Formats: sequence, C-alpha cells, structure tokens
Amino acid sequence: MLRNPYKILRDLMPDPPLQVGTVVSITSGVAAVQLPGGGLVQARGDTTVGTRVFVRDGLIEGTAPDLTVVLIDV
Repeated sequence: MLRNPYKILRDLMPDPPLQVGTVVSITSGVAAVQLPGGGLVQARGDTTVGTRVFVRDGLIEGTAPDLTVVLIDV
C-alpha cells in the first residue's frame, strides 16, 4: 500500500512550540504578545490587554497563570 507523501513530510516536522507571554496591545482582533525573552508575536484570539496567555502558531490558546518566569539558557 502506498503512503501519502505529504503525510510523511508533515510527520517529520516538529509541532509549533507553546509559548507564554503578556498581551501588550490589541488591534482589529489581533493581539501583540510580549514574550519573556523580549520578543513580540502577533496572535488571534479573545483576550484583554495585560493578560498572560498561551500562544501557539499565531493563535491564543488560553489564559496562562500569573507565575514567575525563569529563563534557562541551554
């Protein structure tokens, strides 16, 4: 049986990472989310300014707990 080449290729690619950040602004339903390392990503979703959120692949997945963030360089 022949396997789908596209599925084989997709299986080789990693899933997008789940990131956490703080919403700094919202314009036309798109939120600017500041990541702990200083980066800024744009994400769609229902949220308010100042909220900590989980972001994956340009989408807000939900509200994140307000905990202390620790960055570990590897």
